[in-house]
Amino acid sequence: MVSFKDLGLVNTRDMFAKAIKGGYAIPAFNFNNMEQLQAIIQAAAEKKSPVILQVSKGARSYANQTLLRYMAEGAVEYAKELGWENPQIALHLDHGDSFELCKSCVDLGFSSVMIDGSALPYDENVALTAKVVEYAHKYDVTVEAELGVLAGVEDEVSAEESHYTRPEEVIDFTSKTGCDSLAISIGTSHGAYKFKPEQCTRDPKTGLLVPPPLAFDVLEEIEKKLPGFPIVLHGSSSVPQEYVEIINNNGGKLPDAVGIPEDQLRRASKSAVCKINIDSDSRLAMTAAVRKVFNEKPGEFDPRKYLGPARDEMKKLYAHKITDVLGSDNKAL
Repeated sequence: MVSFKDLGLVNTRDMFAKAIKGGYAIPAFNFNNMEQLQAIIQAAAEKKSPVILQVSKGARSYANQTLLRYMAEGAVEYAKELGWENPQIALHLDHGDSFELCKSCVDLGFSSVMIDGSALPYDENVALTAKVVEYAHKYDVTVEAELGVLAGVEDEVSAEESHYTRPEEVIDFTSKTGCDSLAISIGTSHGAYKFKPEQCTRDPKTGLLVPPPLAFDVLEEIEKKLPGFPIVLHGSSSVPQEYVEIINNNGGKLPDAVGIPEDQLRRASKSAVCKINIDSDSRLAMTAAVRKVFNEKPGEFDPRKYLGPARDEMKKLYAHKITDVLGSDNKAL
């Protein structure tokens, strides 16, 4: 058993309480490798932003659970080296799909876990979530749950159709499960293809897809039901078109990739939404930088020469999200 506190990590309880009160959201950035982790910590330390390092089931398998533990501990020490005296960093399991997986993460030093029973019948979701909460809370690990289903594909998470969270269920669900935060569905979606072309309109000047707006009326109803309760948005990458263009101009093929407009995320971050998940944007930034190097320097074979620029591009992206979208800069002094 490894305690997250021994690794220098924090859980999300105080983070979320401060974010709701302050009208900003905590960035939750997924990572799979060293370069992504370096970029996240560099940006968070520079901007003095609390940050959640997210690991999916697929990333945990890819990177190795033992290495991840030490990478998280190293991230805290790295942040201190960068001048961040009191790093506020959480290590979070994203979309845990079983009690056993969540328990394993708690035992290995994660400070927060998500149990995603949203695809299950309601009563089964309640029972599974409550079981995870009971175990995690013994070790002061916070638990995120989910009501509603997001469409799209990301790692093992896949759904053809979405349905919005039902506001009438949230009080019953949170009281029965004891979860610390609730991921809801209001129109966000996983992956780089968040919306089908027929769901969108096209900008007559640029020809780019314009996605439908988020269902803020559903969010507002949930806030009324659960005043002050931490709400989470998954599938909130904006799919920056400059990265899509770089990828497509350098041998890639991402037709009609579209994400959540940043103005809608800014609006959400000022509400009870205190955690916003961003994964695909990082993948796009990394892929754009790598493709550009390979196209311009086809003889390059030193990984540092293409992963270094990728890391720099991701850091720029993370810093932008922290400062210009979520408003979490200078909140972890």
